[in-house]
Amino acid sequence: MDTIRLTTAQAIVKWLLAQRTSIDGTEVPVFAGVFGIFGHGNVTSLAEALEPVQDELPTWRGQNEQSMALAATAFGKAMRGRQIMIATSSIGPGSTNMVTAAAVANANRIPLLLFSGDTFQHRIVDPVLQQIEVFRDPTVTVTDAFRPVSRYWDRITRPEQIVQSLPQALAVMLDPATRGPAFIALPQDIQAEAYDYPAAFFDPILHYIRRPGPDPRDVAAAATLLGGAERPLIIAGGGVHYSGAVDTLTSFAVDRGIPVVETVAGKATLISSHPNYAGPIGVTGSEAANAVASDADVVLAIGTRLQDFTTGSWSVFKHPDVRFVAINTTRWDAHKHRAQPLIGDAKLALEALDTHLGDYRAPQSWLESAQGHIARWHVYLDSWKTVQSDGPPAYAQVIQMVNDLCDPDDYCLSSAGGLPGELVMGWRSKSIGSFDTEYGYSTMGYEIAGAWGAKMARGDGDVIAWVGDGSYLMMNSDIYSTVMTGHKVIFIICDNGGYAVINRLQVDTGGAEFNNLLRTSRHERYFHVDFVKHAESMGARAEKVERLEDLPAAWERAKAADRSYAIVIDVDAYTWTEGGAWWEVGVPEVSDRAEVRVARAQWEAEKKHQRVGL
Repeated sequence: MDTIRLTTAQAIVKWLLAQRTSIDGTEVPVFAGVFGIFGHGNVTSLAEALEPVQDELPTWRGQNEQSMALAATAFGKAMRGRQIMIATSSIGPGSTNMVTAAAVANANRIPLLLFSGDTFQHRIVDPVLQQIEVFRDPTVTVTDAFRPVSRYWDRITRPEQIVQSLPQALAVMLDPATRGPAFIALPQDIQAEAYDYPAAFFDPILHYIRRPGPDPRDVAAAATLLGGAERPLIIAGGGVHYSGAVDTLTSFAVDRGIPVVETVAGKATLISSHPNYAGPIGVTGSEAANAVASDADVVLAIGTRLQDFTTGSWSVFKHPDVRFVAINTTRWDAHKHRAQPLIGDAKLALEALDTHLGDYRAPQSWLESAQGHIARWHVYLDSWKTVQSDGPPAYAQVIQMVNDLCDPDDYCLSSAGGLPGELVMGWRSKSIGSFDTEYGYSTMGYEIAGAWGAKMARGDGDVIAWVGDGSYLMMNSDIYSTVMTGHKVIFIICDNGGYAVINRLQVDTGGAEFNNLLRTSRHERYFHVDFVKHAESMGARAEKVERLEDLPAAWERAKAADRSYAIVIDVDAYTWTEGGAWWEVGVPEVSDRAEVRVARAQWEAEKKHQRVGL
């Protein structure tokens, strides 16, 4: 057997380079690049192996381990899991900084490969710099923190272990049923140790994402259920995008006369003007979609994990006999709430279901009813364009104006705070797959870093990153990264003076305004950050828009700019788009505040509509 003597780190990099895939008929690397911050846990070995192959596997220097791993996650999302980015850190805080990003990728089912340095396996020099000692178990290090947030976890304790571990990690990341983050801990001494690896281990391999087909028995049962529906509804989740099933779903909905609502991850499955489009569903959804869901008797949920924001904490489906058919690659999701499972790829499952449905079509009046609901919702959204205010504009006014100004191939991205709800409700998609609101984990800080990764993945159109002042202050350094690396992003920084949407939740549940808006938090000096100067200090072009009517001109300048551009605008902290469903949060059962007691009574009344697993 031919062998090649390499260090563990060198062998890992050589194997990464050999993994290939095909996207739209073009062969490309599975691993598109590496985000790296080097320290003593990865600079001497892994960095030594990455440096010579920069042209084949580019390494991008991050500014923060969490944000660079978030950028890698956003890249994987924009690529619909077809290509994967890597993030590598040293040991200690560099490693644990990436735990949040791993959780984001896990919650959103996005492939992400993480390499972290780790302490010496020989333990002679313990404790090393940045080592956390666990008195009861010397084998535990901070890298064990990744276990609950990784789909695949391993610590390489012998060089030859990567021959088994790396292919398994990649298989997990490429399998639609298990897709998510893979984490591999690399102890410093093992990274540097050499081994005679089989040469065949480095042979190029062309990978593909499998399309598992559904069981015919499940298809027949699902067809029987859906074929008897008077008021069927399709929920399009993110899995529709990952499967490439948009055209199949659209044809299915049109041929069967079924309205389609979208989850946060499924948004931009249909363009907003499509006749079967009934709006976004749930807590961050529209009155239109929630009204349709309220009357539906059979719900076909495709590629969604049916989280509480989609289901209104399981309160939006009010038909007493409503039944669910769940198409999902993951058994866990397909069996939720006694759904008829259809386990398999969304495209194949829809095609099989379509074949079994014969000439079934929902009553025309049902689709017409949904069209009436969405027409009224569009009128409501349009009404924001004519709102006059002496103070700062509402989120909705800014969103409607930018929505009108943007190009069809622009990519809208956000994550946390008030913007996800406002954008999911108010953004009217002009093209398929042009929207990313990371709401699986709702991560403050994803917006700026994620925009960097998304821009790497998307060649055409601008990436529009919507970010609140709170998220900006939490993680902003990758504005510098976008300028430094030439990945232009348009940042729309909406300043409402703090965590206004949580302040809204606090007040709506009877609490006093406390510690959310900057002016209600403990302070000695209250002032607004000059986000323009700050963005400019990181190399971006920037300006503040004082009046809403000045936004179109600023937008033109942003579009024409040769680098990332920040548009800063103050927005009102108390004006919101209305239309979402109930959301269950813990309202105190006992309180001295009358407002809390009223909120608790309202909570009890709404909870009566909640389905309990039936």
